[in-house]
Amino acid sequence: MKPDFSKGLVPAIIVEESSKDVLMLAYMNEESYQKTLETKKTWFYSRSRQKLWNKGETSGNQQKVKEIVLDCDQDTLLITVEQTGPTCHTGAHSCFYNVII
Repeated sequence: MKPDFSKGLVPAIIVEESSKDVLMLAYMNEESYQKTLETKKTWFYSRSRQKLWNKGETSGNQQKVKEIVLDCDQDTLLITVEQTGPTCHTGAHSCFYNVII
């Protein structure tokens, strides 16, 4: 079973294996999904730069893939990772730290 890429990009929710924290949300196209399967490291598609990117390629804060789960509609991925260093480009552990309520 694989994601349905017929509409383009698929959201990927990234969760840390040890803490179960939601680390980030990114998007995958079929190529980044395949590279993730092959390398066991997360690859995403940048909507702003219109190209693939490997999480941690420049920062060293890589994500080693432990599990990939597909939702019931086959259009969203939940990826469990072993995170090295902070996830967010701001240096925060998770990209989700701005509490609204």
